[in-house]
Amino acid sequence: MLTIKELTVEASGSEILKDFSLDVKRGEIHAIMGPNGAGKSTLAKVLAGHPFYDVTKGEALLEGTDLLLLDPEERAKAGLFMSFQYPLEIKGITNLEFLRHAYNALYDKTIESEAFRVQITPILEMMRIKEAFLDRDLNDGFSGGEKKRNEILQLLALQPKCALLDETDSGLDIDALKVVAQGVNAFMDEGKSLILITHYQRLLDYIRPDFVHIMVAGKIVKTGDYTLAHELEAKGYEMVGV
Repeated sequence: MLTIKELTVEASGSEILKDFSLDVKRGEIHAIMGPNGAGKSTLAKVLAGHPFYDVTKGEALLEGTDLLLLDPEERAKAGLFMSFQYPLEIKGITNLEFLRHAYNALYDKTIESEAFRVQITPILEMMRIKEAFLDRDLNDGFSGGEKKRNEILQLLALQPKCALLDETDSGLDIDALKVVAQGVNAFMDEGKSLILITHYQRLLDYIRPDFVHIMVAGKIVKTGDYTLAHELEAKGYEMVGV
């Protein structure tokens, strides 16, 4: 699904990612953990097409197509999705219209507002989002937990091929964490792939990864199964020389 080969990235003259490589197959969940400044969020932003970063080497192939050659909207249409560590508040467009236009653009549809509202009602119920939130401006005045649940609503409504979730568990209480995890697990099937970026093992108790990678100074330094997250929680990053 996603193959990243020797990706090297700079910002303001400083190298952030260094020969970063990762292979994610269909149906797999990969968790990336690492200390602050390791380059985890940079990786997600680069894959999504953030213009701040300069790619000096490497490629990122989504089903064989190099994402780095595409504009951000083309990457989304190719099947890539990113949820933000700090979801933006955008005034002037409602949640419903934002999501409806994204859906129509992604699938070349012309579904109208009320029909789309009916279509996503089951997802609202799963994510414990009140229908009234659809008519509010995108994330405007939402709590941290509401914003994160709203991101998973988008994930479930748009059904991308490969999802990057950047610290989706940040700021969530235990109840909200369970709701978000339920939504993510409902999204996954054998035809999709998922990359979770997180600082904490607790998220992985609810969304079980196939692989856990520890990232330090812009590259993966250790890979293991789910138990690696528990080992990291117990020992800290000293186990990888940090």
